[in-house]
Formats: sequence, C-alpha cells, structure tokens
Amino acid sequence: MNENNLARNPKSFEELKQTNQFGTEYWSARDLQPLLGYNHWRSFDNAVTKAIISCEKSGNESGHHFARARKPITGGKGAVQDVDDYHLSRFACYLIAQNGDPRKPEIANAQKYFAIQTRRQEVSDILTADMERLEIRKQASEDFRALSGAARDAGVQNKMFGVFHDAGYKGLYGGRGVDDIKKRKGIDKQENLMDRMNATELAANQFRMTQAREKLQEQNVKGQEQAIATHNKVGKEVRDAIKRIGGTLPENILPAEHIKVVQKRIKGVKSRLQLDEKNAKGLIGGTK
Repeated sequence: MNENNLARNPKSFEELKQTNQFGTEYWSARDLQPLLGYNHWRSFDNAVTKAIISCEKSGNESGHHFARARKPITGGKGAVQDVDDYHLSRFACYLIAQNGDPRKPEIANAQKYFAIQTRRQEVSDILTADMERLEIRKQASEDFRALSGAARDAGVQNKMFGVFHDAGYKGLYGGRGVDDIKKRKGIDKQENLMDRMNATELAANQFRMTQAREKLQEQNVKGQEQAIATHNKVGKEVRDAIKRIGGTLPENILPAEHIKVVQKRIKGVKSRLQLDEKNAKGLIGGTK
C-alpha cells in the first residue's frame, strides 16, 4: 500500500494543494492520480468523468470544480511534453474519491479521509469520533468479505470458515478465539465482536485481515490447513508489532458501545453535496 495514502498521512494530500489566479486552492489531477493508486491516466480520467457527472447531478456547476488544463511533464530523455490535466477543487477531489475504484486501498482510505473531513465541518467532536469509528467498521466489513474470498480461493471449505477466521483472532489475541474474547470482555455471545470494537481495536483487526489476504494471494497459498496456519501467523505478527510499539493488546481494550448506537446518534447527518455559496464557486472563489 502506498505509504502516502490520504488516510494515514492527510498532509500528503494537503501538500499537493496549489493556489490559482483567484487566490483559491486547487489540486492537479495528475498530482492526485498516484496518490489514489492509479498507474494509468486513462483509468483515472474515467474516474474524473464519473465525478463530473456526479457533480452535475448534485446540482453543482461542474465548471466551478473541474477545469481542464495542460501540465508539462519531463520524459525519460529529458523531453518536456504538455499533457491533459484538470485543476480540481476540494469538492472535486472528494467526488473523485467517491467515484474511484473501491478495490484500491488508496481509494478506500481516501473515501474515509474525505468522509471524516466532511463530517468534521458539520458535527461536534463527539460525532466526528463516531464517524471515524463507523467508517472503519464499514471498511472492516469489506476487508472481512475480501479475506473470506481469498480463503475460498486458497481452498478453505465453507464449513471451515469459522475455524479459519478464529485462527486469525487467536493469533492476534494471544490464543483466544471469538468466544473467549467475548467472555473476557463481557460481550453477549449473539453479538458481532467487531460491532463492539473501538476504532483502535478495529484498525488492528483490519490490518490483520488485509495482511492475511495479501499473504494468501501473493504466496499462492493452497489448502485449508495452510491457509488457517497463515492467518494465525499473521495475527501473531500483528500482535508482536503492537507489543513492540508499546500499544494496548486488543484483549485488554474495553468493549465500546454497540455500533448501532453510534449509527443512531449520527443518523440524519448527511454529507453535503449541495454546497454553500462560497464552496459552490470552487475554483473561482468569491470573486464572481
């Protein structure tokens, strides 16, 4: 994963910001492209086109947020060539992230970053923390499904999926499976364990799942016994990393309130696509 992704290092996005002739901020699409995990301009241009359509459908003027431009780039032999580019408002960058390829971890992290930033402008600090937890929980669900798919590809049978996932928990939680973790934390057996994790614990498990999936795929693991052992090993490695940095081991983190309580608290708080007058003018600011 790109170490400069938006969610892990938001400054990398902010550092790409430039100022145009109106004194307003903008981003070059060419600069944003690698940050969002796109190797080819054509694919990224498709995401930009979808974002422009989304902008128009939301009732905003796309020309105020997406301005076609040219950008000089230097080739391998030092030759300078002008290529297609866009100057993008912050709102345009948000829409590109929302319309990007969700399979890309950079896009997933960008969506989380912009969601949190948007909420931060609209809600209290408490609800901002709620939103962060909710976004991580949603992403963890996607990672769980992706890991399950990788396990299936590796040969794990449906009846062994519980054992496979429990192996990862046992590695991360010092030998404790899901039932033992719930018992230790006083969580009802019928509850989904991840629904009671705080943001820190969710992030640790999300890292475990993404790393296990990558290892299964990259090492072309075959056979359910090997897949189960691989997941357990990854869990142990994540646990060791937490120990090395002096973090709280996951079994010692108190259970958080149920995620449904969080969802209820922020229900009705929508991300604004209909912008106020200043932000709606985007690239031209308040000069016109």
